[in-house]
Order: sequence, then structure tokens, then C-alpha cells
Amino acid sequence: DVGKLLQSFYKYLPADGYVTTEKQSGDLDNSFGVRYLLEYGLKDKYEVGYTLPGKTKRLNVTIPAVSFEQRQKNLDQKYSAKIDDLTDFKKQPTHSFEMTDQNTGLLNFRVFSMASGLDDPAFPGYVKFIDSVFVSLEQNKVANLIIDLRGNPGGADPMFEQPMMYLTDHTFRENDSAYTIFDDVPYEEYFWGITTDHKMSGDELTGGKQFLKSYFPKLINGRNDQESKHNPVYHPKQPRFKGKTYLLIDERVASAGSHLASLIKAYADNLTIVGVETCGGYLGHNGHMPMIYELPESKIKTKFSIVYVVQDAPPKPDQPVGRGIIPDHTVWQSYDDFIKQLDTQMEFTKQLIRKTK
Repeated sequence: DVGKLLQSFYKYLPADGYVTTEKQSGDLDNSFGVRYLLEYGLKDKYEVGYTLPGKTKRLNVTIPAVSFEQRQKNLDQKYSAKIDDLTDFKKQPTHSFEMTDQNTGLLNFRVFSMASGLDDPAFPGYVKFIDSVFVSLEQNKVANLIIDLRGNPGGADPMFEQPMMYLTDHTFRENDSAYTIFDDVPYEEYFWGITTDHKMSGDELTGGKQFLKSYFPKLINGRNDQESKHNPVYHPKQPRFKGKTYLLIDERVASAGSHLASLIKAYADNLTIVGVETCGGYLGHNGHMPMIYELPESKIKTKFSIVYVVQDAPPKPDQPVGRGIIPDHTVWQSYDDFIKQLDTQMEFTKQLIRKTK
């Protein structure tokens, strides 16, 4: 049963709260083969039953297993690559801007890894880029701005806050609150570090503990709240974009990507959101700081974030607790557009813009 097969992969696709959109599509994306291997084991060949579109007759085929290298070549040559690659953060620049016509700008954010933080030498250049985009929009009196966050898995703070300051006249913070539920590194004997590249040395662990303590200084009644200096107020910047904003999101938008989407939905004016509910939450999420633990017998390493973040996101009627950012227009890729290799969500957005002229 296809339904049971796909649902058996849900546990490999974590999401905030009760979100299932990424689980629905992620079951069939590039990692299908890996999840099948994890769930059902390695096979030399696979018996596949299928029905062609518009037909009722069931067909069967035997497909031999391939090496990992051949699998990657197959993915690179897949029919949908032309469209899928447009929002793949591994194949596109971290950020870019273009004019789709004289009235519409397109600002892409594929991943927020353009700098690691305020002290990164790349950060001032990124800030200058964002400023130049909104100065250009103002000078050319551009009526529409499409912000494409699709496929954005997140990244570093304060990258995602930068464009937000030009989209609102409202001050905002990264979060209303953020906290952990421990005072020191728990189960330290199993702690590996913050990257799988290498295990933390003793000196690194000492420094890491000091860093953690600077953010979360004291456990009180089971809650260790973030030091307020790490949650600054962001103020609006000029020139504020006064036109119509169209936000494109999909089921892969998470962490800092969904955090920006949350802020945009909370505070941006003249906004229309198109796409699919994000896997990252609107009201809150687990994030900020990752920790990796190694199981003692199997040596399996598990990475997860340790901070619960209550985002600066006022309640809205269409945003239930435990859900991702919900679009005004839910748009999945259509079968016809798949065959024609068209970007359904972008085409839908451009059609909305044409209708508002």
C-alpha cells in the first residue's frame, strides 16, 4: 500500500509541531532511496508496481539496485531537475536579486549561510547588498516584490532579520523568549560536540560551556532563559518598501527560513503568501544551538537543537498553535506543469500580479 509505505518514512522527517507537509512530499524526493534502505533494508533489486497517468492498468517492472555514485548521477539527470534545482540551496547562490519586469523585483534567499554572524567579514557586504536592493526598488518605484524563500533550510542569525527591517515600520525582536531546560551539558559522557567533523576536545568543551553559560546563565524552576543582550530590538530601515510583497514558501522552509517567513507574516504590509505550509513553525520552534550525542554501543550520532524559541509572532486567526506559516494561496506543483517543466508557484504568483494591475 503506497499510503502505508510513505507514512512509514514520516519519522525520518522532523518538523515543528504538527506539520505534515514536508513529510508528504519529502517521502518522494531525492532521499526516497535512503529512507527506504533505512526502513526496509538493502535489496539487490526492487519489484515496482505502477499505473500510468490517466490509465487504470497496473504495470510491473524489476529495477536493479545501483551504487551511491550512480544514484547521484540519476538524480542529476532526473526530469524534474530543471525546476527542482531552482530552489536547491546546494546548487544556487545563497541570495540574489533580479527584475522579472519593470514593475516586479525577485529577491531570492536559498539559505542563510552568507555569513556566520556579526563578526564574519562577509556580513557587511551582505548588509550592503540588502540595502542596495531596497534603494533600487525605491528609486525605480517598483510596485511588486517577490521574496522567494522556497527550499530555505535556515542558517545563521542575524542574516534573516536584515531584509525584514525594510518591510515594516514596526520594531521587532528575534524572539519573545528563548530557553533551555538544563544548566550544564547533560549526559556529558555521551556528548560528541556541535559538528560531526570531529569530537570536541577538552579545551573546546570548556570554551563551549562558557559560551553556553553566556547565553543561558542560570536554571530557575526548570527553565534557563536567554540573556536579554542576545535578543536585540531591530528597528525599521529606510527606504521601506511600500509596494505589494509576495512571499513564496514551501514545505522545506525551516529554522531561520521559516523564522523570516513568520516575521514577514507578522509585520509586513500589503502581503500575499503563496505556496505550501512550512515545516518550520510560525509561533515557535526548537533551534539556535545544536548538540550532537553519540550512542555508546552503536556509535550512531544524533544532532538536535537545544533551545525552545517563542518567536516574535503575534497570534493570527489562520495560524493555529503547532503549525507552520500557512499561505494565503496553497499551491502545490501541478502534474501538467511538471510535464511542461514549469514552476507552478512562481507562475501562480506572476498571474496574481498581472490581475492586480
